[in-house]
Amino acid sequence: MYFVYMLLTNKDTIYTGIAKDVEKRFNEHINGVKAKGAKYTNANKPIKILYKKEFETKSEAMKEEYRIKHLKREEKLKLINEN
Repeated sequence: MYFVYMLLTNKDTIYTGIAKDVEKRFNEHINGVKAKGAKYTNANKPIKILYKKEFETKSEAMKEEYRIKHLKREEKLKLINEN
């Protein structure tokens, strides 16, 4: 299983990613563990998990991540509030 997740950062931005274990990945972001895509969260420290949704395959999760990344902030907030 894979999850799409959104994090709130200390600069009030929303970061979107995928992971098998969201809580573990959140802690890696906080601690600056180097991984693909971690450059953004090194400069914008995550402070809270806002959203997560489970998918059976990595491919499905990646498609949803791509879709969410192209949403406007207001649309992301609506999705978070619907969850």
